[in-house]
Amino acid sequence: MSFHTQQGFKGMSVNISKQKRDVLISKVKKLKDFIATCPQDQNTQNLLGYIGDILKEINRKKYGLVFEEHQEGIDILLENDMPILTEEKDLSIKNGGEQNFLIEGDNLATLQLLEKTHKGKIDVIYIDPPYNTGTDKFKYDDNIVDINDSFRHSKWASLMYKRLREVKQLLSSNWTIFISIDNNELSSLKMLCDEVFGEENYIGNIDWESKTKSQNTETSYQKLQPKCEYILTYGSDGTKHKFNLITLGQKDYSLKDEKGCYREHYLEIMNANDIRGRETMIFDISDGISTISPPKGKQWKLGKEQIALFKNRNDLFIRNGKIIIKMRPYDERTEKTIPFWAFFDKTIGTAESAKKELNNILGNEHGFDTVKPTELIKKILFHSSNESSTILDFFAGSGTTGHAVLKLNAEDGGHRRFILCTNNENNICRDITYQRLKTVITGKRKDGSTYSDGLPGSLKYLKVGFIPINDQMYYEYADQLLDNIRTLVELENTVDMDNSKTVSIILDDDELEKFIDSIEQHSECKSLYLSHDVLISSEQEQKLHKKGIEIKTVPEYYYPDTETRGDDEH
Repeated sequence: MSFHTQQGFKGMSVNISKQKRDVLISKVKKLKDFIATCPQDQNTQNLLGYIGDILKEINRKKYGLVFEEHQEGIDILLENDMPILTEEKDLSIKNGGEQNFLIEGDNLATLQLLEKTHKGKIDVIYIDPPYNTGTDKFKYDDNIVDINDSFRHSKWASLMYKRLREVKQLLSSNWTIFISIDNNELSSLKMLCDEVFGEENYIGNIDWESKTKSQNTETSYQKLQPKCEYILTYGSDGTKHKFNLITLGQKDYSLKDEKGCYREHYLEIMNANDIRGRETMIFDISDGISTISPPKGKQWKLGKEQIALFKNRNDLFIRNGKIIIKMRPYDERTEKTIPFWAFFDKTIGTAESAKKELNNILGNEHGFDTVKPTELIKKILFHSSNESSTILDFFAGSGTTGHAVLKLNAEDGGHRRFILCTNNENNICRDITYQRLKTVITGKRKDGSTYSDGLPGSLKYLKVGFIPINDQMYYEYADQLLDNIRTLVELENTVDMDNSKTVSIILDDDELEKFIDSIEQHSECKSLYLSHDVLISSEQEQKLHKKGIEIKTVPEYYYPDTETRGDDEH
């Protein structure tokens, strides 16, 4: 009888799957060698080609998410047609601030267009894709994918994989991507992101307490009731990625008065049912001018003693019929750095409070049940962006990301810009996403009532269209393409050329001649884009240089005949 010690097994680990694969490859290669010695005709050439395909398949990746790849209608459309962008000028919003963009159309086509204008320029991405619960009306190629679809996980993975691969080309050198998800596809999404962005760039999951109430249905008790959803997070050099840490008195408490720094907090109310004699929690609060009481059957969430403290310190005031408290750091004399905890509790907002927030902006008929709170998105943007970051959301839905960017800029004086993309199924883009952004920018609801003071920011509404190019020569659709170029230049430079004095575009020789003749009126112009068709003389060039105007040729990658795709490595 003999035995082996544990030490005796060191170095004995064997990859059995690889051994089996090597044996299979050896057999296929012998078959290939044999066919190569046979008289060569079309049949043997076909067989050799088949064997090459088999070997390629055998050698494919052996670890990661395996799923059935599915073709979408947009895939076929993009093979034959070129996506373009046109502007809906009547939907343009101008309210100062930064120039932002809302794009209506399929997000795969949008990402290919952004590869022309924003390759390597996107700093932060937040997306809230379909969760694929089987009951969330997730659509794939215009068909609802329900719980009985045996390929529902593959369809979801296929949709996400294509778009994540495209968006990788857009990431800047210091990037972060946040993806909201729940348990249904969490493991699948993690493996997809590991493959696309690199496992080494995985930062972690943020847990968000999205629910405060369980679903009281008979079937819901068959499973655990999760209160949290997740925000999967990846970033450049993930092992060393640094989020903006909060320093009390500088960031979270960004407002100031004669007493120091503070942030605003709305005083909340709660149900007063069964308070059993605690009527003392229901009281009037006066700011010296007006008095506000909670509605009947409600009570202030903070106790009377706490309210009295804020009132005595003059840290309580009333705006638009709401009581606001100036919340200050616990110790304003101490610079204390607070770490970024990967958990957001219900105080930052739940799905239920987010829906109420959207109701307040759009009314109750918007049809959205799964909305993210603005404060949640604002929080992650605050930690991951700088004051001039470009932020992308290509599953924009109700427009929470754009709202959060506008709000954060207003609070800290930042110059962040956003690009949002969503389809217009059931008029979502126009009636929900656009209307929400318009309301928070202008401060006026669709019915004309006042929502807020309005947030600084401007918006262009772009729409994805297509030019058939398969059966046409370039000159046959060149004019249509010229109409598109102006929009791409605006998007790439985040400007509105109708109002910009610093950037101009010339599409033909006549326009150039008129520009040169009136050059004294363009004293603030810094960049002049010229179409490939424009012929500029040395004299015209000298006049432009003399005025300090940089001449830029419209980039070749705007044109389909010279377009090149970046490789997959970032």
